[in-house]
Amino acid sequence: MKRGAIYLMACAGVALALFGGASCSKAPPPPTGPEKLLVPDRGAYTGAFIDFGDTEDDVTVEGIESFEKLVGKHQAIIASSSYWGEQSFPTANLELIWRHGSLPLIFWSPWDRPYDEDQGPDKFSLSNIAAGKWDTYIDHWGDAAKEFGHPFMVSFANEMNGQWFPWSGMFYGQDKQIPNSNPPRYYGPEIFKAAYRRVVDRVRARGANNVVWVFHVMNYSLPQSMGTTYPAAMEWNKMGQYYPGSKYVDWLGMSVYGQQYLDDNWSPFEPLLDWPYTEITQIDPTKPVMLAEWGIGEFPQFGSKSGFIEEAFRIMKRYPKLKAAVFWNERWQNEPSENDDGTYQDGGYSNLRVNSSPASLAAYRNGVGDPFWLEHPLIGH
Repeated sequence: MKRGAIYLMACAGVALALFGGASCSKAPPPPTGPEKLLVPDRGAYTGAFIDFGDTEDDVTVEGIESFEKLVGKHQAIIASSSYWGEQSFPTANLELIWRHGSLPLIFWSPWDRPYDEDQGPDKFSLSNIAAGKWDTYIDHWGDAAKEFGHPFMVSFANEMNGQWFPWSGMFYGQDKQIPNSNPPRYYGPEIFKAAYRRVVDRVRARGANNVVWVFHVMNYSLPQSMGTTYPAAMEWNKMGQYYPGSKYVDWLGMSVYGQQYLDDNWSPFEPLLDWPYTEITQIDPTKPVMLAEWGIGEFPQFGSKSGFIEEAFRIMKRYPKLKAAVFWNERWQNEPSENDDGTYQDGGYSNLRVNSSPASLAAYRNGVGDPFWLEHPLIGH
């Protein structure tokens, strides 16, 4: 008699004795409980933002499928935006992305129309959020998130350590130190943390435990010092100053871009990731890391985009906590710039799309084709 048959018979005998005739199941029941996004043990998720229009929320299945055909791989993560100025929840976008078999990543930006960069705080200021003036909207958003039910990532008020968004620490007291704080704490980062915590607390209070919260910084803070150490004057804007705490964050995220504009400096990929990766993992060594945004423009007069992409795919595999990378696939026209003599210079285009040149597309297809890059999110219970 085979060992398996002995087991089944013995199991049945125990069941009869203990449960009054109940029989043992040959297979465990299907898993129950809420769905949860798993962190891959091996490899990392690949994803993209796919030029979803000016407000970054015009998500279409045709656009997703076209990009996937272009790069030769299904995307584990699809990113889009949700602006507070719309006062809505992106249910349709989340459902479309989930039905496609991808995980949504939402950049949830406390920003009012017309969504112009390099402007100060508007009515959705961090101060107003922290003071509870937008609790009703946050609660409705949380209710809709719970009703959606599936896991999705949320990057709230991203790149706060930069200087271009109205939630930048620049606009909230920046380096003004809180009296008697030791170690030193600063008003700019502290108001960000207060707003972030209030948003997370209220969304969770509505039962939306399916939200995966991403603390999303710029790889290099601006303003910043030169080199790898900060003088006291720039200590306030280090990414760690903004960290709201381990209980409020599920993933650590960074934006890592090569040259985006004509007057930017060209850089290889490795220095853009290496030291910032060290800095962000020191903030909280328990969290997985993602490149919530990465990309580069096509500027052949300065450097090779295809070479940058090849390097990026090679280098990212060296960082063990890096578990996702979302490519920013967009092309936009820049505003003209004024010359010293009062004339204007054409701003040209910033083309970050993977197919900005045949060589760039070939480099991306080859890099993302590595089995290391996972094309489907891993969902557990």
